[in-house]
Amino acid sequence: MSWASRFRLLQYTKASLWIVPLLGLLLGVLLAEWAVSVDTTGLPAGWRYSASTASGVLTAIVGAMIALLGFVVTIGVLVVQQATGTLSPRYMRLWYRDRLQKAVLATFTGTFSFSFALLRTIESDSVPDLGVSLAGAAVSVSLLLLLVYLNRFTHNLRPVAIAELVGRLGETVLVRGEAAVLGAAPRAGEPVPPAEGSGPVAYVRSERGGVIQALHAGRLTALAARHDCLLVVTRLVGDYVPPGGVVVEVHGGSSAPVPGRVTGLIAFGSERTIEQDPAFALRVLVDIAIRALSPAVNDPTTAVQVLNHIQAFLHTIGRAGLRDRYVLGDRHGTPRLVVRGRDWEDYLQLAVTEIREYGTPSLQICRRLGALLETLLSAVPAASRPAVDTELALLRESVDREYTDPARRTLARTPDPQGIGARRRPA
Repeated sequence: MSWASRFRLLQYTKASLWIVPLLGLLLGVLLAEWAVSVDTTGLPAGWRYSASTASGVLTAIVGAMIALLGFVVTIGVLVVQQATGTLSPRYMRLWYRDRLQKAVLATFTGTFSFSFALLRTIESDSVPDLGVSLAGAAVSVSLLLLLVYLNRFTHNLRPVAIAELVGRLGETVLVRGEAAVLGAAPRAGEPVPPAEGSGPVAYVRSERGGVIQALHAGRLTALAARHDCLLVVTRLVGDYVPPGGVVVEVHGGSSAPVPGRVTGLIAFGSERTIEQDPAFALRVLVDIAIRALSPAVNDPTTAVQVLNHIQAFLHTIGRAGLRDRYVLGDRHGTPRLVVRGRDWEDYLQLAVTEIREYGTPSLQICRRLGALLETLLSAVPAASRPAVDTELALLRESVDREYTDPARRTLARTPDPQGIGARRRPA
């Protein structure tokens, strides 16, 4: 199995809602067999049950677990409706991976199978006393987890709470560094792409196409070193590649690597993931903001709150020193792999362009965007400031076109970190 296949399998496992509950189901059966085989002669009198009492307790637990499973599934349906209606469909990929939700489902299925397996062993002269007590304890744990899950569900499904979660995930990827995410460090200095005509060029094409979800830069570098060539990845992680599209250029070398070996180190899928694509987190944040600005929702305050997390994300990006191209070398320092990346300007445009276009009619958004961009001017390195100046100029042009009245135009041009209510005043 290739690395790309293992990556896709891991992504499927993380997003699956049935694998962990299935493990809980099997574990419940195994624990029931163990509980029946344990000698219970030394148990306290309070832990002993008659056959009718044990049957009644276990039957009630089996029915309760089925009902609770249905309740959690109903909550899941509500999450889907909420996410697709007022948040972003892209957020669903992150919600599928919630560990607490999987733990709740696994506890319910495990308690169900444990109780049902014990129920089958009850006879008039043989009662699994320890198992019945453990089933009661499992119900208590299940109810506690359900309460924790409900608390998390009611508090964390707000757009602002989700924006904070998504922002933290994106920042975590950036803190590791874009080069670290790719599996190797970039070479020092500004990387230069290989010159055309410097050697033979072979093209590696995708067979079925799809979105590039991740690649293994370390193994691609080692593969290029074995064939004494330079591999140039022509697409960004997160780009869609049509079937037959060029993914990698092979420059030089005595023999070109087998295309299947190269594409086996690049994972394709149906949609983007966040593992090597921090811009996907920013994409989700922008989606939430522009949905709040749509005429159907008309909630600029939510968009302003999301802009708070976008601003924090941009501050992290501005300090990361990102580049649009990385050159990775072998142990001798020979360039072996060129990988495209997103620079500061790419992230900045993604963060503010759509919000500016959809939010200009709102004074609140204009003022909050102005405060965001002016704060970035003093926070990012000097080399990154021209891009911020460009976005400020575009914001002013949009405001001038939207507001013909001088008083409202002046109001819209005034930076305000809260949108309305906290404009900056001279010290």
